[in-house]
Amino acid sequence: MVDTSQIKEHMEVVGSCGNHVGTVDHVEGDRIKLTKNDSADGKHHYLPLSAIASVEGNKAKTSMNHMDAMKQFQDA
Repeated sequence: MVDTSQIKEHMEVVGSCGNHVGTVDHVEGDRIKLTKNDSADGKHHYLPLSAIASVEGNKAKTSMNHMDAMKQFQDA
């Protein structure tokens, strides 16, 4: 699991393919709350921390492509 202190507000979450998944609002327990700014339905979504494989620069990279990562979204 990735060190949660590496995941920062406004960091982009990308799939293993490099495509956009979401933008970090903050880490909340064992999941990441994503901003609603770039959400198609205008709501906050949560992504399990276990989906993050690495942090590279200002991007948190998932272990799956962006479409599969978005299927991992959880609601509040």
